[in-house]
Amino acid sequence: MKGHLLLPLLLLGTVSALYLENDTLHLGSQETRADVSQDLESSGEQEGELALKDVVLESEGEGEEANNSSCQDTFEDEEAMESDPGALDEDLQCPREEDTVQIPRSPGCQTCRRFLLVRTLRKFRSAQNVCRRCYRGNLVSVHNLSFNLRIQQSACGINQAQIWIGGFIRGWFLCRRFRWTDGSRWDFGYWASGQPGKGRGRCVALCTKGGHWRLARCKRRLPFVCAF
Repeated sequence: MKGHLLLPLLLLGTVSALYLENDTLHLGSQETRADVSQDLESSGEQEGELALKDVVLESEGEGEEANNSSCQDTFEDEEAMESDPGALDEDLQCPREEDTVQIPRSPGCQTCRRFLLVRTLRKFRSAQNVCRRCYRGNLVSVHNLSFNLRIQQSACGINQAQIWIGGFIRGWFLCRRFRWTDGSRWDFGYWASGQPGKGRGRCVALCTKGGHWRLARCKRRLPFVCAF
């Protein structure tokens, strides 16, 4: 009798165990799908954020390129520029000693740079190349009135109205800035009346009478001053 009762109980227990196992597997699959779905959503959000960042970076890059392109130096035929050592004149010849004038240094300053007035007429770019190639220097930069007058006094004896110094205009429109060929700071100006606003050209010439500055076309041939 007891054996007949035990058999149904064992069968019932087995069936219950099977149902419980199936339920557990079913719940586990639901939780797993929910976790996977959540992971996919979060990964999708991350990819979306990364994509957005890429777009922002690209747009920022495009903005920078646009700004840079609008500020690019386009000197065209004027060629007011910092000289490229690789663009030296093929037929460039260094000035003869008799074609140069030494500009006195500051009194008592033996370690100061040397300044040389070259009488030979050159375009602005060519003059800068002479200073670079022949004297390992640049067209002179002028940072105070006393030095400006010293240059003017040394140049007033030559039969020319103007001489090149190292100033030039870089850039266009809102990006237009005055620069020196030696890269020094633009911290002084001695402009003639109406200059530089009414000036024609992009390179700076010093007037041998009075020492004032004027803008001149860079292709003009003028004497020049080198600093080295």
